[in-house]
Parts: sequence; structure tokens; C-alpha cells
Amino acid sequence: MKSTNRTAAPSMRAAVYRRFGGPETVHIEQIAKPSPRRDEILIKVQASTVSAADHRSRGRDVPRGLGALAALSIGIFRPRKRILGMDVAGIVEAVGVDVTGFVPGDEVIAMLGARFGGHAEYVCVPQGGAIAAKPRNLGFEEAVTLVFGGITARGFLNQVTVTAGSRVLVNGASGAVGTAAVQLAKQLGAHVTAVCSGTNSDLVTSLGADRVIDYTLDDFTADRATYDVIVDCVGNAPFERVEASLNPGGALLLVISDLAGILRASRQSRVSGRLVSASVGKYRSEDLAHLVALAEAGRYRPVIDRVYALSDVVEAHRHVDAGHKIGNVVLRIEAGAGSHAALARESATPSPV
Repeated sequence: MKSTNRTAAPSMRAAVYRRFGGPETVHIEQIAKPSPRRDEILIKVQASTVSAADHRSRGRDVPRGLGALAALSIGIFRPRKRILGMDVAGIVEAVGVDVTGFVPGDEVIAMLGARFGGHAEYVCVPQGGAIAAKPRNLGFEEAVTLVFGGITARGFLNQVTVTAGSRVLVNGASGAVGTAAVQLAKQLGAHVTAVCSGTNSDLVTSLGADRVIDYTLDDFTADRATYDVIVDCVGNAPFERVEASLNPGGALLLVISDLAGILRASRQSRVSGRLVSASVGKYRSEDLAHLVALAEAGRYRPVIDRVYALSDVVEAHRHVDAGHKIGNVVLRIEAGAGSHAALARESATPSPV
């Protein structure tokens, strides 16, 4: 009699969505575990974040005019990438034969970008991608908060010259990118003005903001203050609105922009003599390494809003969809773990750690 015993293919848990829509479209599935190609690193994921980018991709909630372009990336009728998550912190499980920079057991952080895949127990990252050793003084849940917001803020600030005395305004200073931009601009010696709600004033001040404008009370474009750099993390500060608030030779960095803003950026730069940029550029490992160095020196602090278990990913998406998250919403990836809904409440008030 022939044996019917077969070795089961390796599998993993992942948060999968197979159609666009609300948080309930995401559910946990057991799917095939990836294997690294020659130049790839297989990471056993310990933590990821649920970001605004995950919200936009899942719900196809993109800025005005970008629907057709977004469809090419995220899908037309159904998602092209069924596992969300643009960042990870974890442990190297295995490496391809051509990989030289990492070995199994290394603790790393990585930016996956539009490849997504972080909301799973394992993910593969090319060795030439944005990957770096995890800060030695941070746990995985803290370390992952450096990635999405940090590398995005760093990528935009790399396009300008910020020195001691530069005046930088961060619009949307309490989000993942905003809290990173405040800290990075301050590290460069800038005088930083943070625009956020008054309830987050203490938080952004603790991160280095010299001045806070409560957007529920005041319009930062209505006063006479001018800035060398404006970082717009909200999407409501187009060049037409903030031109008078920019110093000659200054820069407007559009972290979020609609199609019109993207198309006009080049001409506005040329005509005004001010840089208008709506592109972060390539995600680079050296930018992650810079963030790691700052964190290890105690000069960059993670900001965590809430922590959810992978099994509670729907609740995590609901919280992000509400539009009031502060800093980062962390997704804890635990192999074989059950529901940990209580983790979502373990940080009653968001705080830098």
C-alpha cells in the first residue's frame, strides 16, 4: 500500500483583504510562507504598523484625481497586493545565497513601501532595499515606529537645506510623519512650529516643537510668520494657500497632495523660485540607518498611539480610519497567538517612549 503521508507546505498567518472597502474586508488567513530568492532576506515579523497608506489602499481612498494612477498600483477591481503593511521590525529567518549583509538571527527594521506585505508572520525583503539593523535600545514595537513616518520625513527633508536657525513648519505634526518631521527638523537645528490640535500640544512640544498652533483655533497662514520650509502632512496646504508664508528660496514639501498639486509642483517651483515637492524619492537603507543612530543616541523617540495583536487587525484599521491617531498604531505579530484585544487599550494616552 502506498503511503499517503505528505509533508505540509510551510504556512503562516497573514491579514488578507481580497476586495476594497472598510476594515471588515481584512481577515486572518493561513497562507503559504514565502521563501527568499537569491538576493532576498526572509524576516520573521515581530511588529508592523497600520498607517494612513494602509487605510488609503484598503479603501481606495486616495487624494482627488489620483484614482486612475492609484489603480495601477493597488488594483482596479480587486487588490493587487492582498497583504497590507509598509513596514516591519523582526528577526532574519533565512537569507538567499547572494545575500552578504545579513545573517539569520539579525534583528532588523525595513520599509517595504508599495510592495506591502508587513501584516504577516513572514516577509521577504531584497538586500538592496531599505533595511537596517534594529536600534539596540528599542523593542520591536518601538523600533517599527521609526520606519514609515521616519523614512518618509527624512526623504522629504533630504531635498532641502535645514540648518541652525531655519524656520520649519510641520502641518499635521501629531501623525506618524509629522512627529518624525518635528524631531528630524529639530535635530538639524531648526526653529520648529507644529500645527496640530491643542490636545496634542504637550506631545509635540516634548518632541522639540518651539511653537504650537492649534488649527482648531487659528489658521497658520493668517499670521505674519514666514518659514523656510513647510512640511504638509495633511493635504490642505497647497502652494496657493501658503505662498505668502514661504520665505524667498523656501520650500513646500507636500507629503500628501492631490493630482493637481502634483502636476503644478514643477511649474510653481520654476516660477516662484521656491521648491515645491510632492515626491519622497527612493526609500534608502542609509536613511533608516540614520534614524537608528539617532534612536540609539536618545535623540529620536518613538510615538505609539495604540498596540493591537494581529488577530485584532480589524480594530486597528477602525482606529486608523477614525482619522485621529497620534503617531503610530502598532500591529504586534505573534506566531500562533490568540486574540489580544486588551492590548489596544494598553496605552490610554499616546506617549513618546
